[in-house]
Amino acid sequence: MCGILALFGLQDAGPLRKQVVDAAKLLRHRGPDWSGVYCEGSTIIAHERLAIVDPDSGDQPLFNEAKDIVLGVNGEIYNYTDLQDELEERAPKKHKFLTKSDCEVLLHLYAQDGIDFLSKNEVCGMYAFAIWDKKNKTYLVARDPVGIIPLYIGWGSDGSVQVASELKALHKACERYEEFPPGHVLDSKTGKRRLFYTPIWNQPTPVPTQDMALHTLREAFERSVISHMMSDVPYGVLLSGGLDSSLVAAIMSRNSQRRQHTGPAAWPQLHSFSIGLKGSPDLKAAKEVSNYLGTVHHEYVFTIEEALDALPDVIYHLETFDVTTIRASTPMYLMARRIRATGVKMVLSGEGADEIFGGYLYFHKAPNPEEFHAENVRKIKQLHLYDCLRANKAMMAWGVEARVPFLDRQFMEVAMGFNPVQKMCKDQADKPRCEKWILRKAFDQPGDRAYLPPEVLWRQKEQFSDGVGYSWIDSIKAHAEKLISDQQMATAEHRFPVKTPRTKEAYMFRQFFASHFGENSAAAQTVGWQDSIACSSEVALKWDKAFQGRADASGRVMPLDSFDPT
Repeated sequence: MCGILALFGLQDAGPLRKQVVDAAKLLRHRGPDWSGVYCEGSTIIAHERLAIVDPDSGDQPLFNEAKDIVLGVNGEIYNYTDLQDELEERAPKKHKFLTKSDCEVLLHLYAQDGIDFLSKNEVCGMYAFAIWDKKNKTYLVARDPVGIIPLYIGWGSDGSVQVASELKALHKACERYEEFPPGHVLDSKTGKRRLFYTPIWNQPTPVPTQDMALHTLREAFERSVISHMMSDVPYGVLLSGGLDSSLVAAIMSRNSQRRQHTGPAAWPQLHSFSIGLKGSPDLKAAKEVSNYLGTVHHEYVFTIEEALDALPDVIYHLETFDVTTIRASTPMYLMARRIRATGVKMVLSGEGADEIFGGYLYFHKAPNPEEFHAENVRKIKQLHLYDCLRANKAMMAWGVEARVPFLDRQFMEVAMGFNPVQKMCKDQADKPRCEKWILRKAFDQPGDRAYLPPEVLWRQKEQFSDGVGYSWIDSIKAHAEKLISDQQMATAEHRFPVKTPRTKEAYMFRQFFASHFGENSAAAQTVGWQDSIACSSEVALKWDKAFQGRADASGRVMPLDSFDPT
């Protein structure tokens, strides 16, 4: 994981080198380990590196042997060894790898297959990158299909095209900028962006009807977690004690000692990390899971004052004013700083499971399998605006990489490819059951084969912002009441005509955002913004009249009938 800033189409890159290097420093929190820059002709690629795989020789930008193809990339390629082997089979002895970096394979795939290499090869990972082809004087920009890794594109008054990992690096330099869409590639030959991969969950096809065997789902997720443990530095797991993070931790715990470590990350036990207010549900649950799995557990308690003080910085790093995202990101931001102090640079996390399996409480109100599946798709396509943005930017504010195995390309093909009847919060006899039932059931193993204790495996969903302590949200609202007047709310639509805040909490967040990025600048257009309940899409509000007209997106406002969790 790193920070990149790339400029193409310059009249003369040389005189702008220092200016671009200085702008790249705004991304140094993402990559505090090393800085690199390519500056020649019409192109500059600046890179701030967080060294996780091949820390000794993987500095960027990366080059091919002839040094006529240049790569700046932010991310991880989990199946890079398989891709290297396939290249060797197709073109024996043609490709000489100069580093042990997992990302170098992208250079060689481009050299072998050209601008369509992402469509021709199954690249599994999280990534955003820019390639400069010096010989052909062309460039390529791409972002992973879900948008796990952030990327923005802007256009300068000098005619240049600029891309960056965070919008703060473009805000002052570009006349206009926007988020680069997930799953797209920009080819400078045509100047157009196009989808390079259409996953099974994003195709205009009928709802899947094939049933899923529990062991198939379980084995697919185990493979994903194991692939995401690739590291040459110390790593750990974020553990809230909920289902998703606990399953990740359970699989990591089973496999961490089996890994053949070749780097300095050969810790004898898995380290887990949790955060919450004193007495919070997450701290208690995480400790129970840690004791069961035998992890080395780090428990961090934060205070309301510490979190409120951090809000302006959190919003600067997240580049959003979405209420639910900021609520959940603030404890995560505080935890990332403490994790970095332990020497850990990479953690696995449970984001994505709720979107794929319908884990949010409002899914209990889904009227039928078709609507359930359609909402799964909507939520996955919005992840780059919310949960992926939070997990990436809140952790990378302190130079810690968060990996999300539920969003692995191969696992998602499995998890989104079966009958949504098996995911629904009621069985075929219309009897209510716990959300994410099939995921829980897949890992419900007896005796010595158990992954988790039953009380954890069947624990009901808590939103992270609620689970860290219910008083956290109440305290934010009280803080906003002190800072924002009724008069300010009365004129909010005039100050903020774009995505107007409806509550004092939202107004406060928007005001912090404006202090960093302007009142109604292009930055505001990049922010995800919709009415929601318990993290729903706006469309799902139609499922129940009780969902409509609510300004608070917390899971606590979700009205639910009782159900049997088994």
